[in-house]
Amino acid sequence: MEKFNPADKIQDMQYFGEFGGVNPSISDSSTYTFLSAKTMFDTFEGNADGCYLYSRHATPSNLYLGQALAAMENTEAANVTASGMGAITSVLLQLCKSGDEIVSSRTVYGGTYAFMKNFLSKLGIATKFIDINNLRELENSITPKTRLIYCESVSNPLLEVANLPAISKVAHRHHLKLVVDNTFSPMVVTPANHGADVVVHSLTKFINGSSDTVGGVICSSQEFINELRSVNDGACMLLGPTMDSFRASGILKNLRTLHVRIKQHSVNALYLAEKFEKDGLRVLYPGLKSHRSHEIISGIRNTGYGFGGMMTLDAGTLDKANELMEMMQKENLGYLAVSLGFYKTLFSAPGSSTSSEIPIEEQKEMGLSDGMIRFSIGLDEDIDRTYRKMKMCMEKTGVLNAALRVA
Repeated sequence: MEKFNPADKIQDMQYFGEFGGVNPSISDSSTYTFLSAKTMFDTFEGNADGCYLYSRHATPSNLYLGQALAAMENTEAANVTASGMGAITSVLLQLCKSGDEIVSSRTVYGGTYAFMKNFLSKLGIATKFIDINNLRELENSITPKTRLIYCESVSNPLLEVANLPAISKVAHRHHLKLVVDNTFSPMVVTPANHGADVVVHSLTKFINGSSDTVGGVICSSQEFINELRSVNDGACMLLGPTMDSFRASGILKNLRTLHVRIKQHSVNALYLAEKFEKDGLRVLYPGLKSHRSHEIISGIRNTGYGFGGMMTLDAGTLDKANELMEMMQKENLGYLAVSLGFYKTLFSAPGSSTSSEIPIEEQKEMGLSDGMIRFSIGLDEDIDRTYRKMKMCMEKTGVLNAALRVA
């Protein structure tokens, strides 16, 4: 069987612009005209391929991007949204109703956690947060009310790797949907190849890669995407998480270089992780043999793309973490900012930022320490130079010395 390569799937797609341009034309319209009333009716009912009615329903730019992302994730279809949370919330609301339950990994993005715990609970939808790789706990958490299992292929921010083949077997044995957020690991992992039924991304991050656009996508079967787009009860249709055509066009252009960028992000992250681990720092990176999920990701990743561009490092305390990040920014090593996938390294303390929605006691239980720094490693050409400058900052702030004393 031919080995799956997500970059080849994107490379093999070809679109021409309206006048033969190598980039598809952007349709700058919110509504579309028809030559007959019957065609308008058929389009509204979803029975007129190639016709467009209203931009909340579909636009050419959004469909082009969706097709490319579906090809990358090896699913039948995809629907793009205005944000990653727009994708996640639409999927969960489409699959669940009042009285239903979700079983979710305990280590998920803070916004996802807050939506499940605080918002869905108001609608009568309960969520159980568990160690997703503890298959016994997973089995015991499933009840007749459970509708889906939710996890991140590589979790935010602890970089735990979900054992997708094993989790999907549990899900499908109980006739449940497995929904996977693949934001941290595009190209690296293809969840649909390991049993995921729905794959979501924040396109804002690695896929777009330039920190200038917010977007999301849902990749799944054609049947499920059609359900999301239904004018009668489709979450993507009725909730209105519509992506702008200009944004879709920009993301499609950037998607073409994703394979090159992911390789460099991964090379740089592995280099820094290995160096800092040798220096005695507590580093989490799936590419390290010391990482508890190293064997899992080694078994499910696509060869050639490394282990991803995300790394965490423990500075000991929040004060030390803040001091170190401020110094690294002054030394032009990156930006003290949330998000990921940018050409420059981005760093933040997730406990007080992107995971702040999770209560402190639960952060401690899952292993999220006060001094943890989450790094999205950039595309630096001379990564050894970056390492030496980072190490200097760690020595000046006492972070490295403290780690050596503990060791």
